[in-house]
Amino acid sequence: MQTRRHMLRKMVAAAGAMLATTPLCRAATFRQYYGARWIYHPARAYYYTTYYYLPSPQATTYSYHYCIYYPAQPRYIYYYNPVTQAYWGRFEVGSTGEAQYSLLEPQDRKQDLKQIPEQAFPKPGRMPMIPGTSDEVRMDSPPDANLPAEPQADR
Repeated sequence: MQTRRHMLRKMVAAAGAMLATTPLCRAATFRQYYGARWIYHPARAYYYTTYYYLPSPQATTYSYHYCIYYPAQPRYIYYYNPVTQAYWGRFEVGSTGEAQYSLLEPQDRKQDLKQIPEQAFPKPGRMPMIPGTSDEVRMDSPPDANLPAEPQADR
């Protein structure tokens, strides 16, 4: 699976590089995107997809975080950073406008969601900046239109 993900990243980067070299398509490069589907993790009873991003317009390698959706908590999509191994915020499913995302304070970010008390999540605000960005580009909202309702291993 790791090899597949690595190949996919290379293919997307190559496609982005080709688009960037065509003057008419320069704006069509992918600065950020989400995985195409939700994958069920039966041992943990959640679905996940991947959020890929370039921390700067000049970056050539995508970084990624996981978006985790618990059917038992259908109101939220949680963001998990695999490098720091911590949850760092959540998106409110079905939200519109500017009240969409609760960004945890650094001291409240934990490896296990059960270690984060509900009151640690602030009132939702705008989507945060792309992680590590210096040009202040906000993250796109996650794909919540096709969220799974029941566990299905082959989704």
